[in-house]
Amino acid sequence: MVKPYLSHKGRHFMQSHLAFLHTSPVHIGTFNRLMEEASLELPVRHIVEEQFLTEARDKGITQNLDERIRDCILSERKKGATVILCTCSTIGASAEKVNNLTDGVIVRIDRPMAEKAVEIGSRIIVAAALESTIAPTRDLILETAKVRQKRVELIEVFCANAWIRFEEGDLKGYFSEIARNIKDKASEGDVIVLAQASMAGAANLCPEISVPILSSPETGLMYAANVWKQKGGV
Repeated sequence: MVKPYLSHKGRHFMQSHLAFLHTSPVHIGTFNRLMEEASLELPVRHIVEEQFLTEARDKGITQNLDERIRDCILSERKKGATVILCTCSTIGASAEKVNNLTDGVIVRIDRPMAEKAVEIGSRIIVAAALESTIAPTRDLILETAKVRQKRVELIEVFCANAWIRFEEGDLKGYFSEIARNIKDKASEGDVIVLAQASMAGAANLCPEISVPILSSPETGLMYAANVWKQKGGV
């Protein structure tokens, strides 16, 4: 956690930091571990708003939810966040829109992954454990391909029985179910995209798959850390 410090006038400020906006507390440990493995030494702060994902799953991204996501991000910006990394693909587009309202930088975790997928191939398998994640990921990849003037074919794989295991805390079962689904489709694509940050561990269960399997946590984190440094964070 980032701790406040006192200015010479005695007022409380938060130091410049990288903030994570999560919709599950499970991601805190994941990103702390990735930072340690990459030897990243920068001040961070984790925000967990589980209700954002719950509501998005039930009702979609409503105007009310969009505004609450915006307010959450702007509040964190006032606390000193130079860069805010949204680790939830379902609300990523909503979070990214706040870039129009602040001089901070809001990064959606899956954008670097989408860029890499379009760079690698034209037949892109998109695997998701939540239906609410499929459309945002599809839109992001198609947008990326359009900018690059490249035609792509998306092959969507919904891992219908996976999320219940995640909710039960059965990560081993969660990853196994995802792996089973993508193995069935792997031969149809040039690259596989794991649409949700929580799915990353499934890649380790697929050594026989020859095409690249992309996940968002590491690439998204490194991109956000580089942006933080460019913004004068160090």
